[in-house]
Amino acid sequence: MGKVISLANQKGGVGKTTTAINLSASLAALDKKVLLIDADPQANSTSGLGFDLRTIQNSIYECLIGESKAKDVVMPTEMDNMFIIPSHIDLVGAEIEMLNMPNREKILKGIIAEIKDDFDYIIIDCSPSLGLITVNALTSADSVLIPVQCEYFALEGLGKLLNTIKIIQSRLNPELEIEGFLLTMYDARLRLSNQVVEEVQKHFQSMVFETIIQRNIKLSEAPSYGKPVLLYDASSKGAVNYLNLAKELIQKNDDTAIKNSEKVIENID
Repeated sequence: MGKVISLANQKGGVGKTTTAINLSASLAALDKKVLLIDADPQANSTSGLGFDLRTIQNSIYECLIGESKAKDVVMPTEMDNMFIIPSHIDLVGAEIEMLNMPNREKILKGIIAEIKDDFDYIIIDCSPSLGLITVNALTSADSVLIPVQCEYFALEGLGKLLNTIKIIQSRLNPELEIEGFLLTMYDARLRLSNQVVEEVQKHFQSMVFETIIQRNIKLSEAPSYGKPVLLYDASSKGAVNYLNLAKELIQKNDDTAIKNSEKVIENID
């Protein structure tokens, strides 16, 4: 049975979609069968993998409103072992349509249950909000991974997200755990970046991933080519960072497919 991990942070611009795409691709490169669910109406994970949004016929929206089954919407990507349930701008209206549905917070959980056994990992890219679809994603998940950018106001809004997680744990999904906090957009030249790293590690201690995602131009360029950074420039810092993150995630979940000799997290330059 696959592990479902939601990537959530209601603060925009923290590297959430970049992480969703590149963590999924890195897990796939490590021989894991991965499904990326784009649960953001902006559909950046979908377009960032080279799909033309104008030609998407079925998406997560059709699943949520009951018009399609998940297995009929799953699409292969350019990466072996990596699949996607795409998003579409129509997803904006889904929250309104879901309001009067029974068990509206658990609709996505039912959708995922149909295909959970088919994948090793299911990654959900949430929108930068704490609306009904994000609540669905957290209710469906085994854990939540929280990207935190190494910039001013990094911890701003995290309290609200953590409160939402606590509410979901108490009312909807008692099994939900925090997979970890991922520091993103790190620039070793900036004192501020180092201060944020220290602050986040001080607050959350062992809950912070050892891997830190550095600022990297290749990470920024890859989506415009419709590719994860591994296919765009496998030797870039961004590709190495996300491979290390994938290895750390696998190790954290005691997945023995990674040899002990490969369980190495490289230090930041």
